[in-house]
Amino acid sequence: MKILRRVDQKVVPPLGRIFAALGDWVSTGRWRLRLLTVLALIGCAAMLVTVVWASGGRAPDAGTGGAAPVVHVGVGQGQSIAQYVSTSRQELDVLLGRPNAGEGETYALVSLRSYLTPDRLTPVLGGVAVAEVYARVPVVEAQTEIVRIPVFRMPEDVVSGMLTVASRKEAEAGDFRMLAEKLSQVDAAEERLRQNYLDDASVAAIEASAYRSGCACVYAAVVRATPAALKQIAARPEVRVVDPAPEVIRIDQAVFLAPLPEQSHAVRPAASRTVGSPSPSP
Repeated sequence: MKILRRVDQKVVPPLGRIFAALGDWVSTGRWRLRLLTVLALIGCAAMLVTVVWASGGRAPDAGTGGAAPVVHVGVGQGQSIAQYVSTSRQELDVLLGRPNAGEGETYALVSLRSYLTPDRLTPVLGGVAVAEVYARVPVVEAQTEIVRIPVFRMPEDVVSGMLTVASRKEAEAGDFRMLAEKLSQVDAAEERLRQNYLDDASVAAIEASAYRSGCACVYAAVVRATPAALKQIAARPEVRVVDPAPEVIRIDQAVFLAPLPEQSHAVRPAASRTVGSPSPSP
């Protein structure tokens, strides 16, 4: 209301005098319509400037005042996995030591010791609500995509999500092959690019085949449970570590970074451009 009163005081009187003076000068015809239209636009612009000035130089925000900060849960590139595991266990013990440890639920990132098939997830994550899982086709000496699969029902949604990824990967493989066919094998630069496209097509085809068969590709999950339930999951032999994240309110405002099962010292990106075959399931 203060801003509107400032608009009335600063903008409306001058605009009224301008309209009155020009109204006496231009009384009829198309020029009057055009002129008044321009003046109306000028008036709106002036009002906007005044509103911004009155609000301290900030444009009014119809939302909640800005996007919520993104929370990072897990271990980042180059960080020690051993230290991450130790810290996560300590944080879980702290939550367990609180008086209401058996009541309030919290999100947590569950990292697995090996890649699991969808049917093997239920015994490991049973008893708690699973929000999403993370999967990757473990191809030897190749960097494959990490995919996130939302989960409501276990393991049906994981299987369905894998089939969706398989269809996308099949389309990607076809696109890469089409790009390769358009390049010359005579020019050295084009030949290198052509080979890169063919390598990408091969990796995408391997991923598609693996996901369509329900591969052992899941290596992490985001769950929601009480600290006591999280402690039970952490004690299961398939689980590497449970990282509680009480600071996460909504998972769409969080980034989860779990270590891959084959990583033991520090988090490093896998090798790329060398096409291999899926690693044997444990």
